[in-house]
Amino acid sequence: MRFTYFQPTELIFGRGRVRELGTIVRRFGTRTLLVSGKETPAVAARLAPARLSLAAAGVEVAHYDGVIPNPTIESVSAGATLARRFGAQSVIGLGGGSAMDCAKAIAVEATHEGSSWDYLFYKKPPTAATLPIIAVPTTSGTGSHVTQVAVITNPEARDKSAIYHPNIFPKVSIVDPELMLSVPSEVTACTGFDVFCHAFESTIHPNCNPVVEGFAWEAIRRVVADLPRVLADGADLDARESMAWADTLAGYSIASAGVTLPHGMAMAIGGMYPHVAHGLALAIVYPAFARFTWGHAIPQFSRVARLLDASLATATDQLAASRAPELMETFLTRIGLRVGLADIGVPVAELSALARQCMVLPDYQANPRVATAEEMESLVVESFAAQKVVSA
Repeated sequence: MRFTYFQPTELIFGRGRVRELGTIVRRFGTRTLLVSGKETPAVAARLAPARLSLAAAGVEVAHYDGVIPNPTIESVSAGATLARRFGAQSVIGLGGGSAMDCAKAIAVEATHEGSSWDYLFYKKPPTAATLPIIAVPTTSGTGSHVTQVAVITNPEARDKSAIYHPNIFPKVSIVDPELMLSVPSEVTACTGFDVFCHAFESTIHPNCNPVVEGFAWEAIRRVVADLPRVLADGADLDARESMAWADTLAGYSIASAGVTLPHGMAMAIGGMYPHVAHGLALAIVYPAFARFTWGHAIPQFSRVARLLDASLATATDQLAASRAPELMETFLTRIGLRVGLADIGVPVAELSALARQCMVLPDYQANPRVATAEEMESLVVESFAAQKVVSA
């Protein structure tokens, strides 16, 4: 057995631990850029304890609240300009995946020539000059608080891609489940399903290793058990805490292994249709992906099927795996995410263009069954209209 596992982010996990933010940021200097979405009442409530902690530690703060869903290169540049003018010595990303990704990209652009788009995974690598990043997630989630990935969108090119480099691992991540109590159900569902996808795709990725397997399957178990609980009662702090831990475990998994076919497809959807949340884009393509892939990853699909339906405990692996696509659809229906491309306004005339875009990122090549161009178009067409599933 030979494998490598690397995880450099210091994790501060637990209820109320956002109050330690100021002390942590002070390690990197006395001037920080706080990155978040627009300061609505809900966002302001999450920012309040962070601000109090920073003030108590004597940290000067510039606040950039220009984060948008699927952050664009323009929104990153605006934040980077503020960081340079303020003389920020660190960057805090407080919010969902978009806030953390935007903060990472700002940390790169503020200290490098050009724009964040110049430092995508297939272009120039960001250097050690990248500002220290502190991540404070308020959703569960994207795993961005423990990964070396920052996803950004180029609206003009209708392209969504990523900076991918060890220099953008957050130095410290504070995961405080209390910050997640007021997250609305639709965001909870989308981000929660993203956790499932990160974990499951890590198990079928060629880079999967024993550490990833342990993390990923525990994350999947928690999502299956606790995402419905959180959706039934958003104030269930025990369930919120469990989902926050699942998100972290799934983030550890993709940081070491990676993602596969569904993520490349979902990134293409987000690039062409930026109004679509990433977790929703994944939900749209997952049934087609599962039907396409299950026969080529029977151990993993049989295991996830048994987590989704305990009655399959004594079934053969072949039978259990064959049930996985249907069970995934049922789970999506249960959490309110069984939709198709038609439901989000994708025109039929653009399906071929979307299929081509799904093959721009290399994620699909890591899938146990690698799609040809013709098969990719079939997967996109299959994802157009959702087949409504009645929960058993």
